[in-house]
Amino acid sequence: MSASISSKTFDFLKKLSKNNNREWFNEHKKLYTESQGNVIEFLDDLIREMSGFDEELSKIDSKKSLFRIYRDTRFSKDKSPYKTNFGASLGMGKGHQKGGYYLHMEPGKSFLAGGIYMPESSVLKEVRKEISLYGNDFLKILDNKDFKKHFPELDQDDKLKKVPQGFEKEDPMAEYLKLKNFIVVYSLKDEEVLDQNALKNMTKIFKLMKPFNDFLNTPFQA
Repeated sequence: MSASISSKTFDFLKKLSKNNNREWFNEHKKLYTESQGNVIEFLDDLIREMSGFDEELSKIDSKKSLFRIYRDTRFSKDKSPYKTNFGASLGMGKGHQKGGYYLHMEPGKSFLAGGIYMPESSVLKEVRKEISLYGNDFLKILDNKDFKKHFPELDQDDKLKKVPQGFEKEDPMAEYLKLKNFIVVYSLKDEEVLDQNALKNMTKIFKLMKPFNDFLNTPFQA
């Protein structure tokens, strides 16, 4: 039987959100380790399922894919020591696979994402070149019926006001060239994350992202 996310894991995150301090966390360390174990078990099965359509994912270690729960507060006004979510990067930014997948589990704020997030300037430039040169191929992916149903638009955060230097203002793909991230996001309700069929349902949604990632990864293939 496939692993599933326990309601106890979400209960832990809810309690942590209300008690985001070291004293409470240390007193309830067992709740954290149990929740972390539940998520890792789920990721093991999820990676196995996703490897069926993306072989590169079979190389991923679920424990290493899971982000630390400890926040880096050095440059943040928010000094809360812990994240109130479990997040896992599945192939995003690894080697030649710049585009990948991301799973975020947090009560009321869970989502699945795919693509390239906050790329360094050299990577960003190569992706923009690919989009400019092969715009029709890119649009064909975005306009796919199932893709568009789940991901109506790309992430617009930090979008430039002008076409970046090195590209024509009249480029037919100008609006996409202004993007600084190439990300699609699918929001999940709590009941969808906790559903016994969440593993299969998430795998189906991630699979829809595969052509998008393939396009974004093309410039970096050896």
